[in-house]
Amino acid sequence: MIIMKTTQILHAMRIVSWIIFIGLCVKAGAMILALFANVFISGLASSELYRGLDLPNLLAANKWYFLNMTSFVIAIALMKAYMFYLVIKIFAKINLEFPFNEKIAALLAKISYVAFGTGIIAILASGYNKWLMHRGITSGLNWESAGYLFMAGIIFIISMLFKRGIEIQSENELTI
Repeated sequence: MIIMKTTQILHAMRIVSWIIFIGLCVKAGAMILALFANVFISGLASSELYRGLDLPNLLAANKWYFLNMTSFVIAIALMKAYMFYLVIKIFAKINLEFPFNEKIAALLAKISYVAFGTGIIAILASGYNKWLMHRGITSGLNWESAGYLFMAGIIFIISMLFKRGIEIQSENELTI
């Protein structure tokens, strides 16, 4: 009964992960297309780069400032999509009879590294944003770097627990 309920929950979480992954890919793709439209076709679209990103003053001040800031935004969006891709891979590889395996531990570690990298990029973007503010250019963007770094730490700890679970699981298999 418990395994049946767990299987149903994991299946639902897998579907939710796919929906979030597709949404993040669409968002990143839309931002990339909007960036190219702003820079290479017309600067008129800069008033709404992508739902909620309003950076016309940045493009008006300097095209490179605009490119740098949007590159940070796009990089973070792509990294979030990649994290959910890795989550989908975890759901594809998980085995409830032997949940602790090297592939899952490696994917968890990779997610923590990507989250850490996302946090570092958010810190750099925040610093760049502050640098622009000292020059009188505001972007209105909020970088939540601490959240990514905290998530990276928690997921890294979970991946270490999984590695320990693998050791215990293999010891139990040897003793039987």
